[in-house]
Amino acid sequence: MNSNMEYIDKLLSTVPHNPGCYLMKDKNGCIIYVGKSKNLKNRLSSYFKQSHTGKTMMLVRDIYEFEYILTNSEVESLLLELNLIKKYTPKYNILYKDDKSYPYIELTNDAYPRLVIVRNPNLRRGGNRKLFGPYPNVGAAKKVVEILNRLYPLRKCKNLPKKECLYYHIGECLGYCINKVNPEVIKQMKDEIISFFNGNSEIVISKLEEKMQACSEKLQFEKALEYREILDYIKITLEKQKVELDDHYDRDVIGYYEEDNYLSINILFIRGGKLLDKKSNIFPMIGDISEEVNNYVSNFYDKHSTKVKEIMVPDIIDKELMSETFNLNFITPLKGTKKKILDLAFDNAKNYYNEQISLIKKDEKLLDESLKDLANLLGIPKCNHIEMFDNAHIFGAFNVSGMVVFVDGKKAPHLYRKFKITNDKNDDYGTMREVIYRRYFRVLKDNLEKPDLILVDGGVGQVNVAREVIESLGMNIPVAGLKKDDKHSTNMLLGKYPLEEIPIKKDSYLFLLLTRMQDEVHRYTITYHKDIRSKGALTSILDNIDGIGEVRKKNILKKYKTIDKMKEASIEELKELMPENIAINFSEYLNNLK
Repeated sequence: MNSNMEYIDKLLSTVPHNPGCYLMKDKNGCIIYVGKSKNLKNRLSSYFKQSHTGKTMMLVRDIYEFEYILTNSEVESLLLELNLIKKYTPKYNILYKDDKSYPYIELTNDAYPRLVIVRNPNLRRGGNRKLFGPYPNVGAAKKVVEILNRLYPLRKCKNLPKKECLYYHIGECLGYCINKVNPEVIKQMKDEIISFFNGNSEIVISKLEEKMQACSEKLQFEKALEYREILDYIKITLEKQKVELDDHYDRDVIGYYEEDNYLSINILFIRGGKLLDKKSNIFPMIGDISEEVNNYVSNFYDKHSTKVKEIMVPDIIDKELMSETFNLNFITPLKGTKKKILDLAFDNAKNYYNEQISLIKKDEKLLDESLKDLANLLGIPKCNHIEMFDNAHIFGAFNVSGMVVFVDGKKAPHLYRKFKITNDKNDDYGTMREVIYRRYFRVLKDNLEKPDLILVDGGVGQVNVAREVIESLGMNIPVAGLKKDDKHSTNMLLGKYPLEEIPIKKDSYLFLLLTRMQDEVHRYTITYHKDIRSKGALTSILDNIDGIGEVRKKNILKKYKTIDKMKEASIEELKELMPENIAINFSEYLNNLK
């Protein structure tokens, strides 16, 4: 039972029967869940007047108070809910939802087009963009781009270089940098590629067969075998894609399955009348089945813009609301071929549930037990929300820190943070002091959710420094560390007050969990460090060129992220950022670099 029910009852008495959004808060005032309803009074009352299990029960136990915002319509409440979730990232909204972004394939709308993988394209900005997807299977998207780029000699370079590259010499580029290519040739390639994505695979298969035959006649058997393997890949893929729709339209099809307070969602991606891909996800429910399915669908289409002809959904979806919000055609087929395909999405959702549920429940049980063990070892109430820090530098240069977050033992990448340290010197304690202060001053200032535990990947000194900063901020957050042995292997927890060395059994699931956290914070920090180091190397190069000051250096780094991209730039392109004589010197300097 919620410990604050008397106050909750007073709040409930003021809630009207109107549409709007509600924000659930914990005892620290942090927003932990955002929802919407066409009847706020009924929806909010259901949380506190009914019995719950699983994650809903955990949510209700954490609620100390709530507030609500009235809206004029359900569309307004849906848009407001999406914006509030983006703003506050409440842990119960995002904990088990799919937050990945899926790639699209874009045929660029340039005079000399390219075929590339893009992520998070803003389809709502308009324009005559040729985008195909999304592709939940990134490998499949890359394979398609690779095949088409081998068959069609499109431009491969992001910026036209001054001379031809290897692709031109192997026949996979028409040499746009040195040749004037007939626009009709380019138009034919574009039309054939678009036709392929619209479901007509015969042209591509025919081209592959021609190339395979030509290589065989020239006794180039290894290359002929490569084309044979590509041909087999396409035919096998197309065989798997068969659905009984022959109108060549793009569609999404959504089905679900619910059991034991878990929801399994399946989305089939039909492109050009063929089943291109599917996406499955499973998570514990917090709201009722209707609310959860509608929330998942609205979040998906808010994040993954698309231009499909229609989206086939179960009757539980509020089609009028979704159609008006996302300007897409949501339908529920009741009979015929479309109904069979919708049923297929339901079957996929049920099969995915049956495949995954035992593993998920086992993993959640082990995670729950491990987190309880960790809390007991450290003598703290709980450690469901852990923030972990690591530092990286080279002899004090390019000094950075990274913070990763684990919620209920699972990665929460949307909460990760990077820190570029202001002092470039070899001072691990100073780095830890700065990053802990910056992070938790911000937590205080913006009233963000405080973690149950701060972990530092370091020894006694770093733990003590972090504790000093937390105490100076007047915060009561436990701080612990992970200590390595002389073989650089983690074998001790540093925790409690005063600080103690606490052994960890290396055959325990807790040890595996802590190792996973350690690997993740190290990976994240090192990746950021490499990025900063690369930019630092570029800055050093630019400092050696006469005529490039701070303003020009900033503009060059903004446009060209790497040395290779700078080398590819033509004098004409460089002249947009600097005078011609400096552009010529700059280009010569770069091309003389080893």
